[in-house]
Amino acid sequence: MREFDVAIIGGGPAGLFAALELARLRRDLHVVVFDKGPRVEERKCPIAFKTPDWWRLPLQVVNCNTCAVCHVLHGIGGAGTFSSGIVNLRPDVGGDLDKLLSSWELAEELIKYVDSILVEFGAPENSLVIPDRKRAKRIEKLAARAGAKYIPTPQRILGTEFVIKIIANITKHVENRGFKICSLTSVEDINVDQGKFRLKTTRGDYYARRVLLAPGRSGSEWVRKIAEKLGLKLTPGFLDIGVRIEIPHYITEHVTSVNYDPKIVMYTRTYDDMVRTFCTNPGGFVIKEYYDDGTIGVNGETYREIKSKNTNFALLVRLKLTDPYTDVHELGKSIARIATKVGVGKPIIQRLGDLEKGRRSTWERISRSTITPTLRESTPGDVSLVLPHRVLSNILEAISRLDIIYPGLYSPQTLIYAPEIKYYSIVVDVDKNMKTSIDGIYAAGDGAGLSRGISVAAATGILAARGIAESL
Repeated sequence: MREFDVAIIGGGPAGLFAALELARLRRDLHVVVFDKGPRVEERKCPIAFKTPDWWRLPLQVVNCNTCAVCHVLHGIGGAGTFSSGIVNLRPDVGGDLDKLLSSWELAEELIKYVDSILVEFGAPENSLVIPDRKRAKRIEKLAARAGAKYIPTPQRILGTEFVIKIIANITKHVENRGFKICSLTSVEDINVDQGKFRLKTTRGDYYARRVLLAPGRSGSEWVRKIAEKLGLKLTPGFLDIGVRIEIPHYITEHVTSVNYDPKIVMYTRTYDDMVRTFCTNPGGFVIKEYYDDGTIGVNGETYREIKSKNTNFALLVRLKLTDPYTDVHELGKSIARIATKVGVGKPIIQRLGDLEKGRRSTWERISRSTITPTLRESTPGDVSLVLPHRVLSNILEAISRLDIIYPGLYSPQTLIYAPEIKYYSIVVDVDKNMKTSIDGIYAAGDGAGLSRGISVAAATGILAARGIAESL
């Protein structure tokens, strides 16, 4: 049977939590979930998966398989599966859920519900970390000296291993309720056909009475194309672009022992652009991402059991374009294409000291550093060749100011990987039930521009499920 009540496009946090909520509210409904990637237990990557003896390998031994569908970005569980494994439990971190619901209390309640689901499906009870107030206050004072803001955030520290376990458990649960999971299936087009929606997929046509667009961050351009075709109302979004920093773990330990993934935001003096830290991984690893169009990028991940001696985090500059050119997605992709060419299909790695001296890094120089890079699939080079001057200027200023919070960060030995790009090029206009401007179509998660992280993405999926259940 290829006719369903609800079709969910995307098996990440938004899509998966929407399916789970529908299974709880309306077990009578026929629901299908599509994802272009594999099931979580089938997602494999030689770069993302680490073994305890990873550090014994020579610098250039691990190679990306350049899979047609990148297992880091795509698959049941979403792009966050191989990441820090950290779930932020504030409505205004990883999105603006409080603004979406016009209530901090309702948003906070929904985030707590998301957290309870994580625990129900396998998150360790002792994985919740709430920053100590006195120690957090000291970090706030350090941030103030740097002209920055530190946002104390309760966090569920899972690690990649437990993220995979939780995703597998939720998937099994919704399948046991009779829902269908179609992995390795791309939805290529959506049309209205006699009051229903016809989904053209790589496995043939499917029909549904309701559709939820939740393809994840890597699906933002797909959402834009579908939205423009169907006439969905959109608002231009923004682009977060920058680098991933890698330093010895002891430099950040006094902060990450209080908040595992500290959220620090500042505005630069020259351009007044927002720069933020993102996805901090104490004892973590830098990984490569391979996008559908052949471009590459970097990210970070953490394991509970396997640790490096480093900490890595992203420094992201927020860019928003106005009239006459507003396509930040294409701006980001053009930078990614240049970086991919200069890095010969690999992310660029450079020491901060080499960057400031105006010279490229080499493996010989990197091998003399006090830091052992955790991403071996990278090309020593010069990030100033690929990042716009404005972005690079903002990043160098941010590193200098963050040295007040992390003494030792502003060191010639510090490693920089580029590019790290987060696409939020459009925001789909929705109501509080995540319903779009077209009856029967709902949107949720990062791909629709409605979140920027796991917990808020999951929350928008739950809201969409409740709206869909009420409408049928």
